[in-house]
Amino acid sequence: MSGSTKVGIVKQVVSGDTIIVRGQPRNGPPPEATLILSNISAPKLAKRPTGNDETKDDEPYAWEAREFLRKKLIGENVSFTSEKPQNATREYNYVYFGKDEENINETLVKEGLVTARGSPLRDLEEHAKTAGKGKYNKASKDEDHIRDIKWNVSIEMLQALIDKYQGKPVKAIVEHVRDGSTVRCFIQDENKTFYYITLMIAGIKCPGYKMEGGKPGAPEPLTEEAKFVVESRLLQRDVEITLDSISGSNVVGSILHPKGNIAELLLQEGYAKCLDWTMKFVKNAETFRKYEKIAKEKRLKLWKDWKPTTPQLSGVEKEYQATVVEVSNGDALIVKLANGSHEKVFLSSIRPPRLAGEENKEGAPPRQKTPRPLYDIPWMFEAREFLRKKLIGKKVNVVVDYIQPAKDQFPKKTCCTVTIAGVNVAEAMVLKGLATVVKHRSDDDQRSSHYDSLASAEAKAIKNQKGLHSKKDIPVHRIVDYSSDSKKVKDIFPHLKRSSARTEALVEFVFSGSRLRLFIAKDSCLITLLLAGISCPRVARQTPVGNASMEGDPFGEEALKFTKEKCFQREVEISLENVDKAGNFIGWLWVDNINLSVALVQEGLSEVHFSAERSEHHRALMDAQNSAKSKKLNRWKNFVEEEDKDKQKDEEEMITERKVNHQKVFVIEITEELHIFIQLEDQGPKLESMLAKMRLELANVTIGAYTPKKGDVCAAKFAMDDQWYRARVEKVTGNKVKVFYIDYGNRDEIPSTLCAALPADFASEKPFAVEYGLAFVKFGGDAEDKQVAIDVLKDDLLNRSVLLNVEYRFNGLPFVTLYDPEKTDTDIVKPFVEEGYLLLDKRNDKRLQKLVEEYKAAQEKALKGHKALWRYGDITEDDDKEFGLGR
Repeated sequence: MSGSTKVGIVKQVVSGDTIIVRGQPRNGPPPEATLILSNISAPKLAKRPTGNDETKDDEPYAWEAREFLRKKLIGENVSFTSEKPQNATREYNYVYFGKDEENINETLVKEGLVTARGSPLRDLEEHAKTAGKGKYNKASKDEDHIRDIKWNVSIEMLQALIDKYQGKPVKAIVEHVRDGSTVRCFIQDENKTFYYITLMIAGIKCPGYKMEGGKPGAPEPLTEEAKFVVESRLLQRDVEITLDSISGSNVVGSILHPKGNIAELLLQEGYAKCLDWTMKFVKNAETFRKYEKIAKEKRLKLWKDWKPTTPQLSGVEKEYQATVVEVSNGDALIVKLANGSHEKVFLSSIRPPRLAGEENKEGAPPRQKTPRPLYDIPWMFEAREFLRKKLIGKKVNVVVDYIQPAKDQFPKKTCCTVTIAGVNVAEAMVLKGLATVVKHRSDDDQRSSHYDSLASAEAKAIKNQKGLHSKKDIPVHRIVDYSSDSKKVKDIFPHLKRSSARTEALVEFVFSGSRLRLFIAKDSCLITLLLAGISCPRVARQTPVGNASMEGDPFGEEALKFTKEKCFQREVEISLENVDKAGNFIGWLWVDNINLSVALVQEGLSEVHFSAERSEHHRALMDAQNSAKSKKLNRWKNFVEEEDKDKQKDEEEMITERKVNHQKVFVIEITEELHIFIQLEDQGPKLESMLAKMRLELANVTIGAYTPKKGDVCAAKFAMDDQWYRARVEKVTGNKVKVFYIDYGNRDEIPSTLCAALPADFASEKPFAVEYGLAFVKFGGDAEDKQVAIDVLKDDLLNRSVLLNVEYRFNGLPFVTLYDPEKTDTDIVKPFVEEGYLLLDKRNDKRLQKLVEEYKAAQEKALKGHKALWRYGDITEDDDKEFGLGR
């Protein structure tokens, strides 16, 4: 008895003679029907053992029959007719496929994969036997067509598979979908052994079934819908999977399919949520977060009742550029906005180092009410220093991730992702073990927009035992504070003075325009410094008695602001001269080689103190004060010049002596601007070590994955040796990139494919190449003369060890003379003037006149000898002023 023709989509092939079809979905998962094929019998497949059942093997060719149908029919539309023979308890079916309505029952018999039952198919079976097809192939042994299956894969087996296939895609067949984020698969190794594993899809979690008595019970809302989404796309499909980790008896990994990523689809449609602890195994974690965010905003499925926990920002409120002016903690920055205002921001989702025993809950107050000093908390100083060296005075990009409202005694916190040259500052900190990542609740939206990168960085830091995760080499800072004991100050003064040499220090606090607290790393001490040579207006302050307020002097706040912006949390140089009765050191301070006392006077924020008359800086201070008076700056706004000839001094008595402080360096590049790039000679091994580690980390970098942008600091190959170096992108034209190699001072144009993202570990190290100008010299003649001069200079100076002395600064660049290390009084640039390759560039500084005269005498020799530039006579005979010579 035959029924009418029906249609369906093949969902699953149970065996070589049984398939499951489903109808078209309407409201929810569609109905299904199991079809047993008429007049054929397929070999039986092995079944997964349950309870105390014994394991049974496949019958020969059972797998081949199943696979033949699976590859042909899964996901395809078929038609079928049903019949129910007399005295039968179930229906049997003929299945038809394709435009030609191929009879699948007959095809299986023709291929020799099943046994015919009944006369309609006997003739086809005889043809299969005669042709030696399928199981009738006499050259093939039956045992070769029985699978070796590992049904219950042990933890040891799973670990062995992960170790073997780590990072490599493995071919698999999805056999069962337990829920939207959990499937069971067959994978096969090179020995043709089948492993039946349960795979949890990394990065997501779908609704599942409630456990009742140790067994799956009622489904959670949307469980069946999510399961259908996966079944309709992946069940019994050929896929590739990654094996990343083990969770219980399950494998955590990803499913790779040519048509897309099922995890992304589930997130985008609102059937899944991101799962933090498995997100570290996902390569495109940011995409996962993006799709989850889209589903939230559209209130899809799981997110239908979702409400944002943080204000939604846009425009300049969401993202802006600012300059870092202070690092106030291991996770907080003070930034200066474009309008001049200051704002405190916190780095999202990270926690700075804490004392042992403090609460670990985010936002919880420490057990001790009084905060510990910066130097007493292990790794706190290192964290602060990392941020300070990387960010102070630098422009950064700020993206607001979330705002924590004020609560109890805690103020509002604006939490952001801060980047510099494309590097996430928080991620770099975590990677070095200088901060930990906050473990947010799964439903907590208040987290970093790059949370998964932070989690991955923390995993690396833990693995490598970096910083806070190290069980040894915990830093201990034993700091002596000399600012509170005048007797100790007097005792230590001779040691700290170090004759006339400058001492490196770090500005830890600015009390007023001329009073600062400094940290001297070499001596592990804190001191208070009063700037010498000036009288600076006081700021308003509280008196120690009665807590009364004392008004400040005019321009006291302006002087404080000036000094703070110039040098707060910056590395400076000091020269100590004396101590006062209160235990303060008195001395001079230079920031970026600028004398801060002179700078304050020049801005009209201080005046010269009579004590400066005995100082070598008196002339500079007086010139600065006269300039401020003439411009009527700040405190001199209403100043009226009074002539007092008695106060005039002979200029010759005020000439400052030239200082000589040789530094041993290595010349690595000479530019067309007559500038040189040098490396400190003792920095060579450190640079080589850093580059070796960087190249090791870049060994397996994906070529072309990085898109260079102007201003980025990246890794770039150098054509001459095909090695990776650090470089800054100066220009991008199509697929060509102009780069500046920051550790060697040279430039090149290379294909963009030779650029890669610089690993975070190597972004914070300062460039090893330092730029200087050559003092007292300049180019002359035409372009050909200039090139000859450059070639001659390179032949003599390039890759040479020399002694360098800074003579003056111009437009912020230090200009230097170079000397022979063996003969420290032998100037090695002056001969190029004497040979006529370079011209004298005059300077009017009194302290430099002796050197200028020596260079002038060298130029006279070149002129008299008609050398190089002077071969046709005196090239300066035309009016010097007209041609800009002899500045």
